[in-house]
Amino acid sequence: MSIFTKVKKAIGWEIRTAKPQYDLNPLIYSQLKPLRLPLILIQIVMMIGTLGYVYLEDYSIMHAIFQSAYTLTNTGFGALNESNFRNETIVFTVCLMLSGFASLIFAVGIVIDVIANGPLRELLKERKMLYKIARLRRHFVICYHNEYTAQLARQFRENHIPFVVVDPSDQIEQIAKENNYPYFVKEEPYKEIAFLKSHLSSAKGAISLSKNISDNITLIASVRLYEKELGRNPFLIISNAETQNEKIRLKKLGADKVVATPALMAKRVSAMAIRPDMENVLDEFLYKRDTPIDMEEVFVNEDSWVVNKEIKDLHLRDRLKVSIIGITEDKGKFIQMPKGATPINANCKLLLVGSQKGILRAKKIINLTNKPEDV
Repeated sequence: MSIFTKVKKAIGWEIRTAKPQYDLNPLIYSQLKPLRLPLILIQIVMMIGTLGYVYLEDYSIMHAIFQSAYTLTNTGFGALNESNFRNETIVFTVCLMLSGFASLIFAVGIVIDVIANGPLRELLKERKMLYKIARLRRHFVICYHNEYTAQLARQFRENHIPFVVVDPSDQIEQIAKENNYPYFVKEEPYKEIAFLKSHLSSAKGAISLSKNISDNITLIASVRLYEKELGRNPFLIISNAETQNEKIRLKKLGADKVVATPALMAKRVSAMAIRPDMENVLDEFLYKRDTPIDMEEVFVNEDSWVVNKEIKDLHLRDRLKVSIIGITEDKGKFIQMPKGATPINANCKLLLVGSQKGILRAKKIINLTNKPEDV
Protein backbone atom coordinates (compact mmCIF):
# COMPACT_ATOMS: atom_id res chain seq x y z
CA MET A 1 0.00 0.00 0.00
CA SER A 2 1.45 3.36 -1.05
CA ILE A 3 1.88 6.31 1.30
CA PHE A 4 -0.75 8.27 -0.67
CA THR A 5 -3.26 5.40 -0.29
CA LYS A 6 -2.57 5.21 3.45
CA VAL A 7 -3.09 8.95 3.81
CA LYS A 8 -6.38 8.76 1.87
CA LYS A 9 -7.58 5.94 4.08
CA ALA A 10 -6.54 7.78 7.25
CA ILE A 11 -8.41 10.97 6.41
CA GLY A 12 -11.45 9.10 5.10
CA TRP A 13 -11.28 9.98 1.41
CA GLU A 14 -12.18 6.43 0.45
CA ILE A 15 -15.43 6.65 2.37
CA ARG A 16 -16.36 10.09 1.10
CA THR A 17 -15.81 9.08 -2.52
CA ALA A 18 -17.87 5.89 -2.26
CA LYS A 19 -20.23 5.47 -5.19
CA PRO A 20 -23.72 3.96 -5.12
CA GLN A 21 -24.14 0.46 -6.48
CA TYR A 22 -27.15 1.63 -8.48
CA ASP A 23 -26.36 4.32 -11.06
CA LEU A 24 -29.14 6.85 -11.67
CA ASN A 25 -27.15 8.87 -14.21
CA PRO A 26 -28.67 7.15 -17.30
CA LEU A 27 -32.16 8.06 -16.07
CA ILE A 28 -31.09 11.62 -15.33
CA TYR A 29 -29.49 11.97 -18.76
CA SER A 30 -32.65 10.65 -20.41
CA GLN A 31 -34.61 13.44 -18.71
CA LEU A 32 -32.15 16.00 -20.11
CA LYS A 33 -32.52 14.80 -23.72
CA PRO A 34 -35.26 17.36 -24.57
CA LEU A 35 -32.72 20.13 -23.87
CA ARG A 36 -30.57 19.05 -26.81
CA LEU A 37 -32.88 20.54 -29.48
CA PRO A 38 -32.90 24.15 -28.17
CA LEU A 39 -29.15 24.02 -27.54
CA ILE A 40 -28.49 22.82 -31.09
CA LEU A 41 -30.91 25.44 -32.47
CA ILE A 42 -29.17 28.27 -30.58
CA GLN A 43 -25.78 27.13 -31.83
CA ILE A 44 -27.03 26.97 -35.43
CA VAL A 45 -28.45 30.50 -35.22
CA MET A 46 -25.19 31.66 -33.62
CA MET A 47 -23.14 30.15 -36.45
CA ILE A 48 -25.41 31.74 -39.10
CA GLY A 49 -25.03 35.13 -37.38
CA THR A 50 -21.26 34.82 -37.19
CA LEU A 51 -20.89 33.87 -40.85
CA GLY A 52 -23.37 36.59 -41.85
CA TYR A 53 -21.40 39.37 -40.17
CA VAL A 54 -18.13 38.08 -41.60
CA TYR A 55 -19.63 38.17 -45.11
CA LEU A 56 -21.72 41.37 -44.86
CA GLU A 57 -19.44 43.61 -42.77
CA ASP A 58 -16.07 41.95 -43.22
CA TYR A 59 -15.77 41.40 -39.45
CA SER A 60 -13.02 39.25 -37.96
CA ILE A 61 -14.16 35.94 -36.53
CA MET A 62 -13.94 37.19 -32.92
CA HIS A 63 -15.84 40.42 -33.70
CA ALA A 64 -18.46 38.44 -35.61
CA ILE A 65 -18.95 36.03 -32.67
CA PHE A 66 -19.26 38.96 -30.29
CA GLN A 67 -21.74 40.80 -32.53
CA SER A 68 -23.82 37.63 -33.00
CA ALA A 69 -23.83 36.82 -29.28
CA TYR A 70 -25.24 40.12 -28.01
CA THR A 71 -27.54 40.52 -30.99
CA LEU A 72 -28.89 36.99 -30.55
CA THR A 73 -29.51 37.49 -26.83
CA ASN A 74 -30.76 41.08 -27.19
CA THR A 75 -28.46 42.21 -24.41
CA GLY A 76 -26.86 45.24 -26.04
CA PHE A 77 -26.10 47.25 -29.16
CA GLY A 78 -23.57 49.86 -30.27
CA ALA A 79 -20.33 48.22 -29.16
CA LEU A 80 -19.06 47.72 -32.70
CA ASN A 81 -20.05 49.17 -36.10
CA GLU A 82 -23.86 49.06 -35.96
CA SER A 83 -24.29 52.77 -36.91
CA ASN A 84 -22.62 52.10 -40.26
CA PHE A 85 -24.52 48.93 -41.15
CA ARG A 86 -25.77 48.60 -44.69
CA ASN A 87 -29.46 47.95 -45.31
CA GLU A 88 -28.76 44.27 -45.97
CA THR A 89 -26.94 43.98 -42.61
CA ILE A 90 -29.77 45.79 -40.80
CA VAL A 91 -32.36 43.33 -42.19
CA PHE A 92 -30.07 40.42 -41.29
CA THR A 93 -29.64 41.78 -37.74
CA VAL A 94 -33.40 42.18 -37.24
CA CYS A 95 -33.95 38.57 -38.38
CA LEU A 96 -31.15 37.43 -36.05
CA MET A 97 -32.75 39.25 -33.11
CA LEU A 98 -36.13 37.66 -33.74
CA SER A 99 -34.57 34.24 -34.25
CA GLY A 100 -32.57 34.61 -31.03
CA PHE A 101 -35.60 35.75 -29.06
CA ALA A 102 -37.70 32.83 -30.39
CA SER A 103 -34.91 30.30 -29.71
CA LEU A 104 -34.42 31.50 -26.13
CA ILE A 105 -38.17 31.46 -25.40
CA PHE A 106 -38.35 27.94 -26.83
CA ALA A 107 -35.38 26.84 -24.71
CA VAL A 108 -36.78 28.37 -21.51
CA GLY A 109 -40.12 26.65 -22.14
CA ILE A 110 -38.49 23.25 -22.49
CA VAL A 111 -36.32 23.78 -19.40
CA ILE A 112 -39.38 24.73 -17.32
CA ASP A 113 -41.29 21.71 -18.64
CA VAL A 114 -38.43 19.31 -17.84
CA ILE A 115 -37.99 20.66 -14.32
CA ALA A 116 -41.63 21.20 -13.40
CA ASN A 117 -43.36 18.27 -15.05
CA GLY A 118 -40.67 15.60 -15.21
CA PRO A 119 -39.06 13.47 -12.48
CA LEU A 120 -35.68 15.23 -12.82
CA ARG A 121 -35.81 16.89 -9.39
CA GLU A 122 -36.81 13.64 -7.71
CA LEU A 123 -34.02 11.77 -9.48
CA LEU A 124 -31.43 14.34 -8.39
CA LYS A 125 -32.64 14.14 -4.79
CA GLU A 126 -32.57 10.35 -4.91
CA ARG A 127 -29.05 10.34 -6.34
CA LYS A 128 -27.91 12.59 -3.50
CA MET A 129 -29.48 10.17 -1.00
CA LEU A 130 -27.81 7.15 -2.66
CA TYR A 131 -24.40 8.80 -2.37
CA LYS A 132 -25.00 9.29 1.36
CA ILE A 133 -26.08 5.67 1.77
CA ALA A 134 -23.00 4.47 -0.14
CA ARG A 135 -20.81 5.84 2.67
CA LEU A 136 -22.45 3.58 5.27
CA ARG A 137 -20.73 0.47 6.58
CA ARG A 138 -22.07 -2.21 8.94
CA HIS A 139 -25.52 -0.62 8.87
CA PHE A 140 -28.94 -2.25 9.04
CA VAL A 141 -31.52 -2.24 6.27
CA ILE A 142 -34.98 -1.92 7.85
CA CYS A 143 -37.76 -3.05 5.52
CA TYR A 144 -41.33 -1.74 5.62
CA HIS A 145 -42.40 1.31 7.59
CA ASN A 146 -44.87 0.96 10.46
CA GLU A 147 -45.02 1.80 14.17
CA TYR A 148 -42.42 -0.91 14.89
CA THR A 149 -40.01 0.68 12.44
CA ALA A 150 -40.52 4.13 13.96
CA GLN A 151 -39.74 2.86 17.46
CA LEU A 152 -36.74 0.83 16.28
CA ALA A 153 -35.38 3.82 14.37
CA ARG A 154 -35.57 5.94 17.51
CA GLN A 155 -33.59 3.33 19.46
CA PHE A 156 -31.00 3.05 16.67
CA ARG A 157 -30.54 6.83 16.53
CA GLU A 158 -30.04 7.03 20.30
CA ASN A 159 -27.41 4.27 20.14
CA HIS A 160 -25.71 5.66 17.00
CA ILE A 161 -26.50 2.59 14.90
CA PRO A 162 -26.69 3.47 11.16
CA PHE A 163 -29.74 2.26 9.27
CA VAL A 164 -31.64 2.65 5.99
CA VAL A 165 -35.43 2.36 5.78
CA VAL A 166 -36.79 0.74 2.60
CA ASP A 167 -40.49 1.06 1.81
CA PRO A 168 -42.51 1.18 -1.45
CA SER A 169 -44.85 3.97 -0.27
CA ASP A 170 -45.08 7.07 -2.46
CA GLN A 171 -45.09 9.10 0.77
CA ILE A 172 -41.81 7.68 2.07
CA GLU A 173 -40.05 11.07 1.90
CA GLN A 174 -42.73 12.68 4.07
CA ILE A 175 -42.73 9.65 6.38
CA ALA A 176 -38.95 9.90 6.71
CA LYS A 177 -39.20 13.57 7.72
CA GLU A 178 -41.90 12.86 10.30
CA ASN A 179 -39.97 9.96 11.85
CA ASN A 180 -36.44 11.35 11.45
CA TYR A 181 -35.17 8.60 9.14
CA PRO A 182 -31.76 9.89 7.98
CA TYR A 183 -31.61 7.46 5.04
CA PHE A 184 -34.48 5.97 3.07
CA VAL A 185 -35.19 4.24 -0.25
CA LYS A 186 -38.48 4.05 -2.12
CA GLU A 187 -38.55 0.50 -3.49
CA GLU A 188 -40.09 -2.89 -2.87
CA PRO A 189 -37.68 -4.24 -0.20
CA TYR A 190 -37.38 -7.76 -1.67
CA LYS A 191 -36.19 -6.57 -5.10
CA GLU A 192 -32.53 -6.52 -6.09
CA ILE A 193 -32.75 -2.83 -6.98
CA ALA A 194 -33.62 -2.16 -3.31
CA PHE A 195 -30.58 -4.17 -2.20
CA LEU A 196 -28.35 -2.10 -4.49
CA LYS A 197 -29.81 1.26 -3.48
CA SER A 198 -29.63 0.46 0.25
CA HIS A 199 -26.06 -0.84 -0.16
CA LEU A 200 -26.99 -4.15 1.45
CA SER A 201 -23.68 -5.71 0.41
CA SER A 202 -21.87 -3.65 3.05
CA ALA A 203 -24.63 -3.92 5.67
CA LYS A 204 -24.53 -5.95 8.84
CA GLY A 205 -28.01 -7.29 8.27
CA ALA A 206 -31.62 -6.80 7.29
CA ILE A 207 -34.67 -6.31 9.51
CA SER A 208 -38.15 -7.08 8.18
CA LEU A 209 -40.96 -5.67 10.30
CA SER A 210 -44.00 -6.15 8.09
CA LYS A 211 -47.22 -7.28 9.77
CA ASN A 212 -47.83 -9.48 6.73
CA ILE A 213 -45.90 -12.74 7.07
CA SER A 214 -45.77 -13.11 3.27
CA ASP A 215 -43.67 -9.94 3.05
CA ASN A 216 -41.28 -11.23 5.69
CA ILE A 217 -40.96 -14.63 4.00
CA THR A 218 -40.24 -13.05 0.62
CA LEU A 219 -37.69 -10.67 2.09
CA ILE A 220 -35.84 -13.40 4.00
CA ALA A 221 -35.64 -15.66 0.93
CA SER A 222 -34.46 -12.79 -1.30
CA VAL A 223 -31.75 -11.68 1.14
CA ARG A 224 -30.42 -15.23 1.49
CA LEU A 225 -30.26 -15.62 -2.31
CA TYR A 226 -28.50 -12.27 -2.65
CA GLU A 227 -26.09 -13.34 0.06
CA LYS A 228 -25.14 -16.44 -1.97
CA GLU A 229 -24.65 -14.32 -5.10
CA LEU A 230 -22.24 -12.07 -3.22
CA GLY A 231 -20.42 -15.02 -1.64
CA ARG A 232 -20.09 -13.11 1.63
CA ASN A 233 -20.61 -13.94 5.29
CA PRO A 234 -24.24 -14.49 6.27
CA PHE A 235 -26.37 -11.41 6.92
CA LEU A 236 -27.98 -11.06 10.31
CA ILE A 237 -31.71 -11.27 9.51
CA ILE A 238 -34.23 -10.22 12.14
CA SER A 239 -37.97 -10.39 11.63
CA ASN A 240 -41.21 -10.12 13.56
CA ALA A 241 -44.15 -12.50 13.81
CA GLU A 242 -47.67 -12.27 15.15
CA THR A 243 -47.92 -15.87 16.35
CA GLN A 244 -45.60 -18.58 17.65
CA ASN A 245 -46.31 -20.68 14.55
CA GLU A 246 -45.19 -17.83 12.29
CA LYS A 247 -42.05 -17.45 14.39
CA ILE A 248 -41.14 -21.10 13.83
CA ARG A 249 -41.76 -20.83 10.08
CA LEU A 250 -39.61 -17.72 9.68
CA LYS A 251 -36.71 -19.28 11.57
CA LYS A 252 -36.88 -22.37 9.37
CA LEU A 253 -36.79 -20.17 6.28
CA GLY A 254 -33.57 -18.48 7.35
CA ALA A 255 -34.26 -15.73 9.87
CA ASP A 256 -31.62 -15.56 12.61
CA LYS A 257 -33.89 -13.88 15.14
CA VAL A 258 -37.68 -13.65 15.18
CA VAL A 259 -39.62 -11.59 17.70
CA ALA A 260 -43.19 -12.70 18.37
CA THR A 261 -44.72 -9.37 19.36
CA PRO A 262 -47.71 -10.67 21.40
CA ALA A 263 -45.49 -13.15 23.27
CA LEU A 264 -42.88 -10.47 23.99
CA MET A 265 -45.53 -8.10 25.33
CA ALA A 266 -47.03 -10.87 27.47
CA LYS A 267 -43.63 -11.67 29.00
CA ARG A 268 -43.00 -8.01 29.80
CA VAL A 269 -46.43 -7.51 31.38
CA SER A 270 -46.01 -10.74 33.35
CA ALA A 271 -42.64 -9.58 34.65
CA MET A 272 -44.18 -6.27 35.72
CA ALA A 273 -46.99 -8.07 37.52
CA ILE A 274 -44.75 -10.56 39.31
CA ARG A 275 -41.83 -8.22 40.07
CA PRO A 276 -43.13 -4.63 39.86
CA ASP A 277 -39.95 -3.21 41.43
CA MET A 278 -37.88 -4.60 38.55
CA GLU A 279 -39.94 -3.24 35.67
CA ASN A 280 -37.46 -0.48 34.79
CA VAL A 281 -34.29 -2.56 35.00
CA LEU A 282 -34.12 -3.26 31.25
CA ASP A 283 -34.98 0.34 30.36
CA GLU A 284 -32.38 1.77 32.70
CA PHE A 285 -29.48 -0.62 32.16
CA LEU A 286 -29.84 -2.37 28.81
CA TYR A 287 -31.87 -0.18 26.47
CA LYS A 288 -30.82 3.25 27.70
CA ARG A 289 -28.21 5.23 25.79
CA ASP A 290 -24.74 5.47 27.46
CA THR A 291 -25.83 3.01 30.13
CA PRO A 292 -23.23 2.12 32.82
CA ILE A 293 -24.18 -1.57 32.46
CA ASP A 294 -24.39 -3.52 29.23
CA MET A 295 -24.81 -7.18 28.29
CA GLU A 296 -23.47 -8.96 25.22
CA GLU A 297 -22.70 -12.48 23.97
CA VAL A 298 -19.21 -13.22 22.60
CA PHE A 299 -18.42 -16.20 20.39
CA VAL A 300 -15.17 -18.05 21.16
CA ASN A 301 -13.34 -19.12 17.99
CA GLU A 302 -11.43 -22.39 17.80
CA ASP A 303 -8.10 -20.56 17.45
CA SER A 304 -8.72 -18.21 20.38
CA TRP A 305 -6.12 -18.29 23.15
CA VAL A 306 -8.86 -18.65 25.80
CA VAL A 307 -9.85 -22.15 24.62
CA ASN A 308 -9.32 -24.68 27.44
CA LYS A 309 -8.48 -21.87 29.84
CA GLU A 310 -10.45 -21.29 33.03
CA ILE A 311 -12.59 -18.19 33.50
CA LYS A 312 -10.31 -16.90 36.27
CA ASP A 313 -7.32 -16.99 33.87
CA LEU A 314 -8.86 -14.18 31.80
CA HIS A 315 -8.89 -11.70 34.74
CA LEU A 316 -11.79 -9.83 33.12
CA ARG A 317 -13.37 -8.82 36.41
CA ASP A 318 -10.11 -7.53 37.90
CA ARG A 319 -8.90 -5.64 34.81
CA LEU A 320 -12.07 -4.55 32.98
CA LYS A 321 -14.88 -4.85 35.55
CA VAL A 322 -16.54 -7.38 33.23
CA SER A 323 -18.15 -10.60 34.48
CA ILE A 324 -19.09 -13.82 32.68
CA ILE A 325 -22.58 -14.65 33.91
CA GLY A 326 -23.36 -17.46 31.48
CA ILE A 327 -21.85 -19.87 28.95
CA THR A 328 -23.73 -21.42 26.04
CA GLU A 329 -21.91 -24.56 24.97
CA ASP A 330 -21.56 -25.68 21.35
CA LYS A 331 -24.36 -28.23 21.76
CA GLY A 332 -26.75 -25.69 23.29
CA LYS A 333 -26.28 -26.38 27.00
CA PHE A 334 -26.40 -23.20 29.08
CA ILE A 335 -24.29 -22.80 32.22
CA GLN A 336 -25.53 -19.99 34.42
CA MET A 337 -23.27 -18.12 36.82
CA PRO A 338 -20.19 -20.26 36.07
CA LYS A 339 -17.45 -20.47 38.69
CA GLY A 340 -13.92 -19.20 38.16
CA ALA A 341 -12.62 -22.74 37.62
CA THR A 342 -15.08 -23.41 34.77
CA PRO A 343 -13.17 -24.19 31.53
CA ILE A 344 -13.91 -22.35 28.30
CA ASN A 345 -14.45 -24.58 25.27
CA ALA A 346 -14.17 -23.74 21.59
CA ASN A 347 -17.31 -22.55 19.73
CA CYS A 348 -19.09 -21.57 22.92
CA LYS A 349 -20.68 -18.20 23.68
CA LEU A 350 -19.79 -16.15 26.75
CA LEU A 351 -22.48 -13.89 28.19
CA LEU A 352 -20.67 -10.78 29.45
CA VAL A 353 -21.97 -8.08 31.77
CA GLY A 354 -20.19 -4.78 32.36
CA SER A 355 -19.72 -1.33 30.86
CA GLN A 356 -19.87 -0.88 27.09
CA LYS A 357 -16.21 0.10 27.00
CA GLY A 358 -15.21 -2.84 29.17
CA ILE A 359 -17.14 -5.36 27.09
CA LEU A 360 -15.63 -3.96 23.86
CA ARG A 361 -12.11 -4.44 25.24
CA ALA A 362 -13.00 -7.90 26.56
CA LYS A 363 -14.22 -8.96 23.10
CA LYS A 364 -10.92 -7.90 21.56
CA ILE A 365 -8.96 -9.87 24.16
CA ILE A 366 -11.09 -13.01 23.75
CA ASN A 367 -10.79 -12.93 19.95
CA LEU A 368 -6.97 -12.80 20.02
CA THR A 369 -5.04 -15.86 18.84
CA ASN A 370 -2.13 -15.36 21.22
CA LYS A 371 -2.39 -14.54 24.91
CA PRO A 372 -1.81 -10.82 25.61
CA GLU A 373 1.29 -10.03 27.61
CA ASP A 374 -0.61 -7.96 30.18
CA VAL A 375 -2.99 -10.81 31.12
